[in-house]
Amino acid sequence: MSICVNLDDAFKSAETINVYNEGVIKSYASNSKNFEEILDCWMDMISNAHIMPALGVSLNHLTTEAIQSGLWVEFGFAEQLESGELPYEKLLIQVAKGFYGFNLIRYNSVGGYDGRCFYYDLNGKNMDKLYELLLKS
Repeated sequence: MSICVNLDDAFKSAETINVYNEGVIKSYASNSKNFEEILDCWMDMISNAHIMPALGVSLNHLTTEAIQSGLWVEFGFAEQLESGELPYEKLLIQVAKGFYGFNLIRYNSVGGYDGRCFYYDLNGKNMDKLYELLLKS
């Protein structure tokens, strides 16, 4: 059974944050300083953002291949959540300088990263601060 939450509020209930940098993973628990810094930066970035329908879907095999390069951040939850009738256990985001919008790729233990995504339009903001912070993490 999923717990229904507003997508913006879901991040506040994350248990872990994983940072993928060129395939190398660093994990941060919710009680760590790095976790708090990343979450604060994230919440600032998405304040006033617009949630929009995603234009595509994620395919697990392509997504697991894609996270081997570039910079990605993943929020992990203790239980399955649901927003807009879409369930997830993790949310994965590609992070790059100059991004003004991005897909949030849902992960479920049954199908991995297969399925519809969420999309955020940052409403004039970009990911530059988050990008720099994740590189230092």
